[in-house]
Amino acid sequence: MFLDKMQQIKEALASKKAVVAFSGGVDSSVLAALAYEALGDNALAVTINMYSLPEGEIQAAKDVAREIGIKHEVVDFDEFNVPGFVENSPDRCYHCKRAILEILLRVAEEKGYEVVIEGTNITETQGHRPGMRAVTEKAGRIMSPFIQLSVSGKEVRQMAEHMGLSVAWKPSSPCLASRIPYGRRITYNNIARVRSAEEYLSTIGIAQFRVRDHRDIARIEVGPSELLVVLQRKDDIVKELKRLGYQYVSLDLEGFRSGSLDEVLSK
Repeated sequence: MFLDKMQQIKEALASKKAVVAFSGGVDSSVLAALAYEALGDNALAVTINMYSLPEGEIQAAKDVAREIGIKHEVVDFDEFNVPGFVENSPDRCYHCKRAILEILLRVAEEKGYEVVIEGTNITETQGHRPGMRAVTEKAGRIMSPFIQLSVSGKEVRQMAEHMGLSVAWKPSSPCLASRIPYGRRITYNNIARVRSAEEYLSTIGIAQFRVRDHRDIARIEVGPSELLVVLQRKDDIVKELKRLGYQYVSLDLEGFRSGSLDEVLSK
């Protein structure tokens, strides 16, 4: 089934010149690879470099673009200048996504590309997804092939594995602003602290996790298989996160779950 959808995406892109919104995650990497197979040098992957990206994501995007073979550019973007970002309301992602899409559309226009394609899959349209509103508003200028063909997150990973992409099972890595509870102002300092905390957890071998920043409290979410690692290294973790400025370090017993800060919106 997913093989048919891969072919349909390539056919839909045929004869176009396309800019691919490219984070280097599994969704955008599959889309970039399909675009490159369909269009060759008429496809351009564009990565938005912003302060709230997790550590190493820009280099990872460069590496996977090189792996695919697609032309690749990185565009700097200061999300702190976007109205609504710093205030961190529940629709923060809408404001940021809209600004990013405008940048991609401008790049496409300046360089003579006909369309911008982005890799949101159908699974990601469920739940609280304000960024999707920005995509929908620009539906006439932005293509979302995975949504148009009802490609699920599972199918995207199957595609990535089939294509031999190194990111096939890479965990999702949303921007670090998603670690700050709604209503609390986002600052360069709290983003930097979360980045350092998560980089440290990564260096001790934890793969799937989040550090949620509740002012003096760091709330760590990890997958069930990694609870033992956290407990074994708890003294080191506490010492490092307190060095970063947290007064208390907690382990969330519900474990890792994407969008846990959205849970308050449904109450």
